[in-house]
Amino acid sequence: MKAAFMYGAGDVRVETTPKPEIQQPTDAIVRTVRACICGSDLHPYHSMPASEHGQSMGHELIAVVEEIGSEVKNLEVGDFVVVPFAFSDNTCAICKEGFQTACPHGGWYGTPAVPGLQAEYARVPQADGSAVVVHDVDPETASEELLASLLALSDVYLTGYHAAFMAEIKPGHTVTVIGDGAVGLSAVLAAKQMGAERIILMGRHESRTDLGREWGATHVVAERGAEGVAKVMEITGGEGSHVVLEAVGHMPAYEQAYGVVRAGGIISRVGVPQYEEAPIGFGSLFGKNARLAGGPAPVRAYLEDAIQQVVSGEINPGKVFDMTVGLDGVPAGYAAMNDREALKVMVNPSL
Repeated sequence: MKAAFMYGAGDVRVETTPKPEIQQPTDAIVRTVRACICGSDLHPYHSMPASEHGQSMGHELIAVVEEIGSEVKNLEVGDFVVVPFAFSDNTCAICKEGFQTACPHGGWYGTPAVPGLQAEYARVPQADGSAVVVHDVDPETASEELLASLLALSDVYLTGYHAAFMAEIKPGHTVTVIGDGAVGLSAVLAAKQMGAERIILMGRHESRTDLGREWGATHVVAERGAEGVAKVMEITGGEGSHVVLEAVGHMPAYEQAYGVVRAGGIISRVGVPQYEEAPIGFGSLFGKNARLAGGPAPVRAYLEDAIQQVVSGEINPGKVFDMTVGLDGVPAGYAAMNDREALKVMVNPSL
């Protein structure tokens, strides 16, 4: 089968590898219907040291079940499923509390033990607790729009939703979203769903912020740094934002977040932090009685409800995909996202 590997910064290759096999009785083998490239995949694309051994890539997938282990009870061969970006048993105490990305029996794709999902086939560990069946949808006849929106549930939309959920958005709130990537735009959509009255999107790419406006952004702030903070404070009458959703992961975005958060407000981060230390003292969080929330999104906690929203047409988060490639086109897809020629790239193995 074909699969994508990264050998260093900017070096993505598509290679032929053996099809995965059942290793544990809780595994399932699935055939990829659609995969994609994530904004977080660009972090190693920028900085990964060169290596003779490639790193298997990808963590977002919709697929058809081809084989199940002897202990898999919730799936059947032929099921059409959404596969979250992290696997979990969904039965332990941590999972039951809604934090499946911290499951002690779970883990991540794209490791030596569990290959990535930018491939024709994949092994899903803890399949009963991870993959969720999409009922009454045939992936062979479903529209591209529907497939794209279901794929967005494997990570990007529900990561944006998680940011909003952890920020406890309430009707009437003012929300500032930092970042006009796919997660930031998804956070706008989620904030609107939760009843935010005013949504300020901090981004400067018009094609992206236009989608943000379609999804509920009432204001767009293109300025960054101190200038951007001043603009948001002007919009909010000097009070700041009840909620800040930070979807970038770099220190300047965090600095903007604590610059615009209102006294008593919440900053919710889902952009994977590319730093180890961040200010939390009097001039950032402490002086404002501001709280810090967020983390890796437990997609599995939200999937059933989100699938119903997509299938019913209530939401269409798949609009973040603006480029589609076959597996052989994955290196070009990384380059397009890196160069901001594409917002988010879908991978269709049949192309």
